[in-house]
Amino acid sequence: MLDVRKRFLKAYRKLRAHPNRWTRRGLGVGLTLGGLLGPVLPVLGVWMLPLGLILLAVDLPQLRPYRRRYTSWWRRKFHRPGTP
Repeated sequence: MLDVRKRFLKAYRKLRAHPNRWTRRGLGVGLTLGGLLGPVLPVLGVWMLPLGLILLAVDLPQLRPYRRRYTSWWRRKFHRPGTP
């Protein structure tokens, strides 16, 4: 479980710091649309919706307060003492 979490965080940080904003925006829109199709297609799920919005929040200032709120909630809920 911890290895998956580390790999996910590494990939997210890499995407968030990607120099091409159109790549980030395209992936964010794709993840968001895939999350909306989650109830229809079993492989896609609602888990894609927050990831897409968080990735879009890097470039869209209107979404940044929501990203900060979600990130702080995530840290409070899932942070274990002794892990980064």
